[in-house]
Amino acid sequence: MPNSNDTNPSVKTSEMTGMLAWIERTGNKLPDPVFIFFSLILILIGISVIAALSGFSALHPTQLDASGNPVLIEAASLLSADNLQRLLVQMPATFAGFYPLGFVLLVMLGAGVAERSGLFATAMSAAVTKAPKIMLTPVVALVAMVGNLAADAAYVVLIPLAAIIFAAAGRHPIAGIAAAFAGVSGGFSANLIPGQLDALMFGITQAAAQTIEPSWTANIAGNWYFIAAMTFVFLPVIWYITDKVIEPRLGPLGADATSTTAGLVKSNGEMSDVERKGLIRAGWACLVVVGIWFALCVLPGTPLINEEAGEARMQPFYQSLVAGFFILFLAAGWAYGGATGSIKDHRDVVRMMSEAMADLSYYLVLAFAAAHFVAMFNWSNLGLIFAVKGAGVISGSELPMSVLLVLVVLMTALINLFIGSASAKWALLAPVLVPMLMLLGVSPEMSTAAYRVGDGATNIITPLMPYFPLILMFAQRWQKEFGLGSLAAMMIPYSIWLLISGTIMVIIWIILGLPLGPGAGSSYIL
Repeated sequence: MPNSNDTNPSVKTSEMTGMLAWIERTGNKLPDPVFIFFSLILILIGISVIAALSGFSALHPTQLDASGNPVLIEAASLLSADNLQRLLVQMPATFAGFYPLGFVLLVMLGAGVAERSGLFATAMSAAVTKAPKIMLTPVVALVAMVGNLAADAAYVVLIPLAAIIFAAAGRHPIAGIAAAFAGVSGGFSANLIPGQLDALMFGITQAAAQTIEPSWTANIAGNWYFIAAMTFVFLPVIWYITDKVIEPRLGPLGADATSTTAGLVKSNGEMSDVERKGLIRAGWACLVVVGIWFALCVLPGTPLINEEAGEARMQPFYQSLVAGFFILFLAAGWAYGGATGSIKDHRDVVRMMSEAMADLSYYLVLAFAAAHFVAMFNWSNLGLIFAVKGAGVISGSELPMSVLLVLVVLMTALINLFIGSASAKWALLAPVLVPMLMLLGVSPEMSTAAYRVGDGATNIITPLMPYFPLILMFAQRWQKEFGLGSLAAMMIPYSIWLLISGTIMVIIWIILGLPLGPGAGSSYIL
């Protein structure tokens, strides 16, 4: 809470010290993120022109021409006629096709009703009033990592809810955002059970492994033991960093955040009879929605289960969860508001949804700039060339397996700063890394596990990660002056220690020859 004598209504600066303080100060002096992306676009254009003129290129590891030779990937100038035409003609499609937009807008439509009806404030306050504050961080981090089963919906749903939970418990809401972001994105591959990411990763791994062993088939549970262990290794790391490193250094909330807290969080956990009635109705609404989703998985034709897709049979169900969260929040919020009187008719629902979209106005502007930078980076082919050349450097080395896997982790972490898509990077790296490591005695499952460690660790510090601007917006809701530098400085400790702990896991697994999943060892015998 702000000091009553504080005359400055804006947010106080955080209490970061040392290197983190320098990163925060430097980052916050940068221009608005929208103009940072526009500046990066100008720099990218210059680099693409130089790269194209110098003949910067690489051989694609998977695409072959008509003669059976690898296709040459050449750097493309963004000032070429084709790319200029693509930029100007496809500008609406580039913006609308920025895939996080659909997830964010859809889920926030429903979440806006649940929030403005009072459901979130009442439910979260009641849930945390009697819960020990010390347990909030591990619970949030664990739910965030398991929430990866819901794919991108976890970013949109869990992270803002974590802020509300922390605020309701009297803790700093941005510490909740940090813990949830670290779990969802830093622990992107950690989970208790395999999910859609496993199916996606091992589909690519299988194609790469079959260049050495044509009969090799993927096992979606090939990393099950590893990702489950990763969950329990990452949990105390996120817990310690949040409670002992990040939250103590966050400055007190200013007047702006006080009003936000008052609007979202009840001052105590005591519920009125009307609020209790509203929660009961919201609970029944949630059960109905869950029942509908369950029915769609078992009814004749199984609309959400693709029985013919084998190991990827659950993909439609996973992909439907974004719509599921939208309907769940909308139904629960409407049911709660109808019982408490905060929603009197359908016009109130439409108003709440409209207000939710208004809250996202800045994100839409930022998404426009980010969408074009990401798209133009792909048009230049620079990301593909950097990834292929980096993989080639590792494949040409003669290092011990443990050292080689550490390099795979580090290279993946570095490339992840420039190419956000996990599947896109693996599709480029796997055809080189998987066969090369198989020849050195490393199983395809182990190669995939090492890749996943590096892919997750730097998700939380790269502005190129599509949801990074959204996390910044969530933080600015509580502290308006929380800048890009503040977010980067806050997440760097998580990134470093998740990378270190994950790398140690990889070394232990390969040295001890531990199984990565049912029928999946860490070694490969030709």
